[in-house]
Amino acid sequence: MGLSQKKCVPCEVGGLPLSRAEAEVLMREIPAWKLSEDALRITRAFAFPDFARAMLCADAIAVVAEAEGHHPELHISWGSVVVELSTHAVGGLSENDFILAAKIDGLPCVS
Repeated sequence: MGLSQKKCVPCEVGGLPLSRAEAEVLMREIPAWKLSEDALRITRAFAFPDFARAMLCADAIAVVAEAEGHHPELHISWGSVVVELSTHAVGGLSENDFILAAKIDGLPCVS
């Protein structure tokens, strides 16, 4: 089952984050995203022709995040939305971050 077909699950506070090797395997399913140097977060930037479309896409991302119960950091500016994912409960990356990234990749506003 691909990441976009999975559902985010609640993380246990104090659980272990994914290792760099585990994260790199999951990165293959979301190639447009970037893994941070410390392997504690993933990011992707989206460009839009204006502020209104950036906000519309940020809203679409928010709807998916709410449905999954997993919330990204969103950085919104004129013509740009940058999404940053990590799991605070584990202090790094969890599979939930990759699931949400895959679901975001499937949104019409980012294609």
